[in-house]
Amino acid sequence: MTVLTRWEPFREFSTMQDRMNRMNRLFRESYSPEGPEEALTTTSFAPPVDIYEDEHNITLKMEVPGIDEKDIDVRIENSTLTVHGERKFEKEEKEENFRRVERQYGSFTRSFTLPSSVDTENVHANYDKGLLEIRLAKKAEAKPKQIKVKVGGEKTLEAKAHGKAA
Repeated sequence: MTVLTRWEPFREFSTMQDRMNRMNRLFRESYSPEGPEEALTTTSFAPPVDIYEDEHNITLKMEVPGIDEKDIDVRIENSTLTVHGERKFEKEEKEENFRRVERQYGSFTRSFTLPSSVDTENVHANYDKGLLEIRLAKKAEAKPKQIKVKVGGEKTLEAKAHGKAA
């Protein structure tokens, strides 16, 4: 009896990608100049970002808890918004025997290409409780304009008025 199995290329791709990720992690931990323990504390990370748009602004909200305001740099250059920062490893006076360090430390850089509708002279950044909010105002010509549609009521009323008088 012959058994047919369905070939699913995406499943095989996903399996291959998982294996590559495990190999990368193994090499990074094994061959890091600092050793496997130190490699956990020095890896760079990319904080998550939410981007949304309304008729007046494009707003980015980036989670950067544990980073001092002075360690965050926000720049716009050649239509590119770049946010750079660093979360420093907390070194306390008393030695603790860490069993696991999952929080990521080190520097990060996130870059975003801005659309031509952004007014790069009207940008505001606010940092509060680990959340960096960057508000990019849109240029006046890029904002939508609402056009009022008149209902043909005046002509209709005139026609009705003429019909009653006649």
